[in-house]
Amino acid sequence: MRKIEHATRADAEEILALYRTQLGRQYCPWTEEYPTMDEIDFDLGRDSLFIMREGEKIIAAISIDDDEQVNELPHWTNELQPGGELSRLAVDPEFQSQGIAKEMINYGMKTLKERDFKSLHFLVNRHNLKAMKSYAAFGFNKVGECELYDQPMFCYEMKL
Repeated sequence: MRKIEHATRADAEEILALYRTQLGRQYCPWTEEYPTMDEIDFDLGRDSLFIMREGEKIIAAISIDDDEQVNELPHWTNELQPGGELSRLAVDPEFQSQGIAKEMINYGMKTLKERDFKSLHFLVNRHNLKAMKSYAAFGFNKVGECELYDQPMFCYEMKL
C-alpha cells in the first residue's frame, strides 16, 4: 500500500539515494552537486519534505522550497502572493509512468493551501519534456522564462 507522509531525519539517506537514481536520466538537470544532503536538511528543518512509500520503500519525494532567488523573480502575479514553490520531485524509475508524480504534486498543492499560500509557482528546465508533460495536466500558466543555476528555465504559476 502506498502512502504519503512527512519525511524524517531517518529517511535522509534513502531520499538522497532516490535523488541519485535521477542522475543521467533524459532531461534531468540534476548533478552530484544538486540536490545533496544540504537540500534534504534544509527541507527537513522546515517540515517541508514529503515522501511516498510503498511498504517500507521510499518511491517518491517532493519538497516545498523556500528559495529567495525564485521568489524574487519578476514573473509571479502580485495578487497571487504569497506563492509557494514545489521542488525536487523525484520518482523511483521503477515506479514512473504510474501517476505518482501527479499524486505528489496534488499533495504538495494541498499542503501549500493549508499553509495559506495563494499560488503555486515552480521552475522547469526548458529541456525537461517529461516534467513539462506531467505539469501540463494541471493547467499551470507559463508566466516567463529565466536563467537560474546555470539552467534555462520556464516559470509556471497556478492559483491555489
